[in-house]
Amino acid sequence: MKDLSIKKLYYSISEVSKITNIEQYVLRYWETEFEQLKPQKNRAGNRIYTNKEIQLILHIKNLLRERKYTIEGAKKILENYAPEKVLQTSDQEKEIIEVGEPQVVKRVKTTLQSDLEEVKSLLELLVSKL
Repeated sequence: MKDLSIKKLYYSISEVSKITNIEQYVLRYWETEFEQLKPQKNRAGNRIYTNKEIQLILHIKNLLRERKYTIEGAKKILENYAPEKVLQTSDQEKEIIEVGEPQVVKRVKTTLQSDLEEVKSLLELLVSKL
């Protein structure tokens, strides 16, 4: 029996798709657009993702879908992307991904996302006054 409390070193594209709630074809497309996203492949040629790559995918998802950046805009932001900074945030600010018995994925909304939304609304207010 597997011990599910131990984090895996590598995840398949189907596991990453379930964890991030992003379709597999979108993940493959993002590989062609974002040079930082280059998962390794195993002997069978299947993609294998690390935890850092999953964090990068979640960051890209936030930029494109939550913050409404274009792909070109997201690329410019990712030029300064440092995965260590994302991984060093406090436990409350991290997105916690828990995998349960039958691979049920639970996601907890972070305070970081709400802080970013607040900053966005403040910036929109400032821009409207200019």
